[in-house]
Amino acid sequence: MNHFCTIQGCVPIMEFGFLRHCLEQNLTFSWNLKASSSATISHLQRLPLSMVVASTRNHYYKNSLLLKRFLVRVGSTEEEHSLSEDSLNDSVSRPLTSEELKSLLIDNQRSKLVKKLSEANQHNRFLKRQLKTQEEEITNIKSELAIMELEVQALVNLAEEIANLGIPQGSRKISGKYIQSHLLTRLDAVHNKLKEQIKDVEAAQSKEVNVFWIGMAESVQVMGSFDGWSQPEDLSPEYTASFTKFSTTLVLRPGRYEMKFLVDGEWQISREFPTSGEGMLENNVLVVE
Repeated sequence: MNHFCTIQGCVPIMEFGFLRHCLEQNLTFSWNLKASSSATISHLQRLPLSMVVASTRNHYYKNSLLLKRFLVRVGSTEEEHSLSEDSLNDSVSRPLTSEELKSLLIDNQRSKLVKKLSEANQHNRFLKRQLKTQEEEITNIKSELAIMELEVQALVNLAEEIANLGIPQGSRKISGKYIQSHLLTRLDAVHNKLKEQIKDVEAAQSKEVNVFWIGMAESVQVMGSFDGWSQPEDLSPEYTASFTKFSTTLVLRPGRYEMKFLVDGEWQISREFPTSGEGMLENNVLVVE
């Protein structure tokens, strides 16, 4: 302990130190309170001994209050951390109830269904892109066949006109027919073949089909075998004085399809279309020609 002297005697320079190590928090708190500094010493040397001691005690009392407040706050933080750890350990060690197990199973099944639905939607979009590309190719083929059909038709008319002019003397025969008649027969066969191909292309080309449901509802959707029952199609309402008609336009290739309407979340059958099956397997039938 150091001292300094004044006129009335020697006054000790008081130094107070406090060290606390918190094992749980792995922190070290150090507090070093000095009641004097070089400026304070020069000030205290001018004061009487009683005032110096009183001032020193006042500083010590205030710093003690600050230390107590700090320790209380640290202690409360430690208690809260300990309580949170205890509650976590209790929740981990406690066995799950039947309701919690059901909730976990439901969440697991829901995540699997969402994943499968996402994969199905991606595959459906991929198929739609492929279908669009094929539709464009079919349209181009149909246009080319139509042009060829017109050209062949013109050749058939020309060959028929030549054959009607008469057979010149010395004309050659092929398979017992004069070449004029033989040419007309061959061109006519090619023309008929082109017509059949155009019909096949038209049969493979998608068509717009109007699908509707009549009744009172807030939302109506349709699903069917035309897209593998994978994605519902929304129907738009048309309000009238007596009823509401929900309708949409589907682009489908010629064929026979089954479909069902989802009306306000419930499966229903429309009496405006023919049906097939019974009970839960009953569906509407849509024929695209």
